[in-house]
Amino acid sequence: MTLDLSAVRAGFPALADGFGYFDNAGGSLVLKSVADRVADYLLTTSVQTGASYVHSRRASARMAEARARVALWLGARRPEEIVFGPSTTVLAQFLAKAMAGRLRPGDEVVVTDFDHESNIGPWRALERAGVVIREWRIDRATMRPDLAALDRLLGSRTRLVAVTHASNILGTIMPIAEIARRVHGAGAELVVDAVAYAPHRALDVAGWDVDYYLFSFYKTYGPHLAVMYGKHDRLLELDGLYHYFYGRDKVPAKLEPGNASYEMTWGAAGIVDYLEGLGGGAGRPALDRAFADIASHEAALAERLLDFLCGRNDIRVIGERTLDPAVRVPTIAFKVAGRDSAAIVAQVDRDRLGIRYGDFHSRRLVENLGLAEGNSVVRAAMVHYNTLAEVDRLVDSLHRAVA
Repeated sequence: MTLDLSAVRAGFPALADGFGYFDNAGGSLVLKSVADRVADYLLTTSVQTGASYVHSRRASARMAEARARVALWLGARRPEEIVFGPSTTVLAQFLAKAMAGRLRPGDEVVVTDFDHESNIGPWRALERAGVVIREWRIDRATMRPDLAALDRLLGSRTRLVAVTHASNILGTIMPIAEIARRVHGAGAELVVDAVAYAPHRALDVAGWDVDYYLFSFYKTYGPHLAVMYGKHDRLLELDGLYHYFYGRDKVPAKLEPGNASYEMTWGAAGIVDYLEGLGGGAGRPALDRAFADIASHEAALAERLLDFLCGRNDIRVIGERTLDPAVRVPTIAFKVAGRDSAAIVAQVDRDRLGIRYGDFHSRRLVENLGLAEGNSVVRAAMVHYNTLAEVDRLVDSLHRAVA
């Protein structure tokens, strides 16, 4: 199948203004169906869950349904493995706090220099308690992480490895199932930041055998809310973050202090409905079909932009130049020789096209690659509602901006 772009774009009212949205890795547009669900919840179901009266029972049922729908999307084995929170950044901090009681001085945590800071900073903060931090660094020559380098970092004291599923600058997709195999072989756990991956590919947390998996719905066509998957037995081992009478077995509630945003959770479940619709059915087969079509369309978008960028001697693409959707997502960062990245973006702004410059909170990667000067890099991030015509507009605008 191929995407029906007219139908796709009709689901995103913001696209009607003719603006070209290419800052999607920073935040995607929101589906009308999702916004409608949020509004409906607020106007008809805005009561506390857990009571016996009819409206509270309805609210509880909606939350349970939403949790189950998101579990389906992620490929979790049970709804209780789904934890909701304000953002990926906050959920990573929650996880680090809930795990800290199990870590002892001398225990080791492996972080990278190619992640978003959300999946680095909370773990590095554990150094204050005597945890040893080891860093898995990008290979500057290949712009790729080396699995052999990870193996050298793993040891008998390794307790956790934190890694991204796809870099929000390089666009590189990490072989998460293989990483999980190596990490578990060392007796450690794996936490994956999927913010830059989840909008683009089907998810299968159980199949990949990850321990924890996080991303934000506002990067995946929904509201400003996030999700963390955790294997049920792993979640049971974590310290609680809620009131003292929330026992260790109260999963996932003990990890959702103050409760999740009910209306945003109900709205986020609508993303799953949308994806099933794209796949022409229901359940995992429909989701897989939808993301196969998304990947194919996004590869065509990336090809059009990469052809332009790679065809110029004065532009350096940061990361993979391949079009293979198994290797990269359509988040493309680049540097123009002798030009300030902010100046390039300012010129493109005039053409009603939204791109961005900076380090995108992957500052360690940008600094280690020597890209921080001149306002770091320019990034154009595409998703499935973008069109080839919009990419052509961007190419034309960039051609004039770098001329």
